[in-house]
Amino acid sequence: MSRSHHRFPALEEVHVLLDDAYERLATPDFIANDPVQIPRSFNKREDAETIGFITATIAWGQRKTIITNAWKLADLMDRAPFEFVMNAGPRDLERLDQFVHRTFNALDLRQFVFALRHLYNEHGGLEAAFLSTEKAAPLPPIEDMITLFRGRFFEPEHEPRTHKHVADPARGSNAKRINMFLRWMVRPNDRGIDLGLWKRIPASALHVPLDVHTGRVARELGLLRRKQDDWKSVQELTAVLRSFNATDPVKYDIALFGLGVEGKSYPTL
Repeated sequence: MSRSHHRFPALEEVHVLLDDAYERLATPDFIANDPVQIPRSFNKREDAETIGFITATIAWGQRKTIITNAWKLADLMDRAPFEFVMNAGPRDLERLDQFVHRTFNALDLRQFVFALRHLYNEHGGLEAAFLSTEKAAPLPPIEDMITLFRGRFFEPEHEPRTHKHVADPARGSNAKRINMFLRWMVRPNDRGIDLGLWKRIPASALHVPLDVHTGRVARELGLLRRKQDDWKSVQELTAVLRSFNATDPVKYDIALFGLGVEGKSYPTL
């Protein structure tokens, strides 16, 4: 029988499945094998968001390698990432020359340091860089916030090669790593996973970080019909998750990702 003739589980059933998975998986044990452990290890907000942004940026490939390289990066910054970003001189920056993660190399890392320094000095920090300077302005869609952030991030002189490391949903990118970083910073620290450091962006505005695991499970459960892993798929999946929980739709990212990592199959009925 073709996929088009399969009947997916009712949304009510999927909602219960995901709520159960969230209750089971959203515990401090989750961070043992997840890159969120790196920003969670820093008590100072600026340290957590600085190392968190770079960690999220290199979060592709094997999670074990991501975590290992993120800790290497933290060590290169003397476990004081914010101070390093703000004050590192030429000799300090030389130590970054040994860093590489897949296609993210030392040149990209240096430019990230300068860009992050620029955001703190000129735009009030990372959270503020996502937001309009007009106090009465309504909160725009998350894709517009990411595009605004990206534009500000690349205001300093930089090499074009670094563009690929900061996603642009305006060009259709699913922006998985930025959405994951936003989840870390915005969602409440009520389960020992996300940090809940940012208060100006509500959890209701977040979009799901779409990766291989979340996409596979979402499609098997009938939550996502679109085949491409692009921004339209992110919007489609997030809209369904928002119908389950309007104030915190991305809580289900932990459930979908965890179910995907477990490797179970959720065949259509």
